[in-house]
Amino acid sequence: MSRVAKMPITLPKGVELQIGEEQIQVKGPKGSLNGPRPEGIDVEVEDGTVRVSVRNADDWAMAGTLRSLVGNMVIGVSEGYQRKLELVGVGYRAAMQGQDLNLSLGFSHPVVFKAPEGVTLETPTQTEILIKGMDKQRVGQAAADIRAFRPPEPYKGKGIRYSGEKIVMKEAKKA
Repeated sequence: MSRVAKMPITLPKGVELQIGEEQIQVKGPKGSLNGPRPEGIDVEVEDGTVRVSVRNADDWAMAGTLRSLVGNMVIGVSEGYQRKLELVGVGYRAAMQGQDLNLSLGFSHPVVFKAPEGVTLETPTQTEILIKGMDKQRVGQAAADIRAFRPPEPYKGKGIRYSGEKIVMKEAKKA
């Protein structure tokens, strides 16, 4: 039995949830998101709360997954998601060129990252990147793709890291 699936989701003001045969649509002030609705799982909306239930006892694991996905969609259309990256290293810079992110990461050429649909990129300073959007998965994937250009290395700590990420430093070679 999934404990996650049993927790109700409260809908904030201005958020609507429509349940179809194969899809769930959530509309809010920031936009709308669609998600799949697996067979064997019932979704009910009562008095501003959403509850997930199953027809078979074998479907509890998928019910917990669906409840988390619907909860993420509700938060996304009401508040949105944000991920912050930090560039650490001499000469490492980020700048916006229209909708594209231009990164100087110590390579012989600049790295250009095109923002995926539904994701906005900002550079408050030269060493910070803000990734914002409604879809939690797209925001996280965009952050992971940018980080993959130059992940933090364990000897000096140079690279692109998530804000607040701790890099375990290795000791240098001894003579």
